[in-house]
Amino acid sequence: QVQLVETGGGTVQAGGSLRLSCEASGLAFSRYSMGWFRQAPGKERELVATIIWSAIRTDYTDSVKGRFTISRDNAKSTVYLQMNSLTPEDTAVYYCAAHAKPWLVPTRRSADFGSWGQGTQVTVSS
Repeated sequence: QVQLVETGGGTVQAGGSLRLSCEASGLAFSRYSMGWFRQAPGKERELVATIIWSAIRTDYTDSVKGRFTISRDNAKSTVYLQMNSLTPEDTAVYYCAAHAKPWLVPTRRSADFGSWGQGTQVTVSS
């Protein structure tokens, strides 16, 4: 049974930073591309960033480019999201997700991700 557990959320002032972590169990982590998504109140879930299984390729939604960094430590079965220069528009529940199949280049579609964490709240105050 796959389990993804996110930590690191919280409340921060605009301009601040947070680092999210997602530890995976129950899957061969090093074989799976991973992603971070977020969902703000009243809005659809959207992609934030993805990272390929080997970590050699990353992808970001335009609104976070230059501010957020996705990374992974396959030895620890953990994926990270470093978030800098946060704005109130970044306020959302952030979800970690594992791609549905191993060895695939990650897409931007949430439907292609088969396992999800419970989410962690990030609140940015102005």
